[in-house]
Amino acid sequence: MPKTKPSLTVIGAGRLGTAMAIALSSVGYPIHALVSRRRARLKQTARLLDETVSLRILEELREVGQVVLITTPDDQLSSVTKHLSTLNVNERRTRVALHTSGALSSKVLSPLSDRGWRVGSIHPLVSVSEPEAGAKSLVSAFWCLEGDRQALQQARNIVKDLRGHSFSIEASAKPLYHAAAVMSSGNVMALFDTALDMLERAGLKRDRAHEVLIPLLQSTMANLIKSSPSQALTGTFSRGDVSTVERHLRALAGKQLRDTRELYRLLGRKSLALAEEKGLDKSTARKIGKLLE
Repeated sequence: MPKTKPSLTVIGAGRLGTAMAIALSSVGYPIHALVSRRRARLKQTARLLDETVSLRILEELREVGQVVLITTPDDQLSSVTKHLSTLNVNERRTRVALHTSGALSSKVLSPLSDRGWRVGSIHPLVSVSEPEAGAKSLVSAFWCLEGDRQALQQARNIVKDLRGHSFSIEASAKPLYHAAAVMSSGNVMALFDTALDMLERAGLKRDRAHEVLIPLLQSTMANLIKSSPSQALTGTFSRGDVSTVERHLRALAGKQLRDTRELYRLLGRKSLALAEEKGLDKSTARKIGKLLE
């Protein structure tokens, strides 16, 4: 007989919280309640969920499911934890609280562990910009888990039920882990936006610039999926094209492009290191390195 899945209370009705409620409901987890601080947010998300899901305002929350997923922004974790610690939960049943912050460890939930809760963190390495598409991306995703033994076991069960993959790190390493995630996701958006600015200056309309750069980014990702960064590297630095680097830097001269020029130099030095790893000769690498100083 299949084991009954624990009931879930999801606190945070934003993109990630709603996506997790949709995804976990689809694999058999009963959603006890979806909780927010704003009624307007709950009304927005209600249409995406089964009509039997209870919608609650945080301050009105009196009961929780067996597992509480806290998907709020990091700066709200303390106040949410404080409210949860005031609830009169059935002490004969173990309660598990898992937050989805990438940068904070389970220690932020210590007021709950002091009251007998099992606490941990469960962070999906996916970009969720919209709940319904986000729910699909959570399936088969990689998840970073951390916390006490029972919380970790519950987190692993959730990942397994979503056909995902999990790994664990030390609590003290969470900020560095999350910074790495930002570098490979959020900062890619910032870099892409910088490229759009440059193409606008070159004479393309922004929508057209977006259209022409997407296939380049997709082909780069396809290369990276198949090999290491150094082997996937192509273009100017991979070839050791000194004169092209000189032209790039001249094109980026001027006060208005100062930040972009510095970004080009910084990332160029990293690209140069990858090119050397790939086999670029030291003499050419030194010439480019001087240009990037």
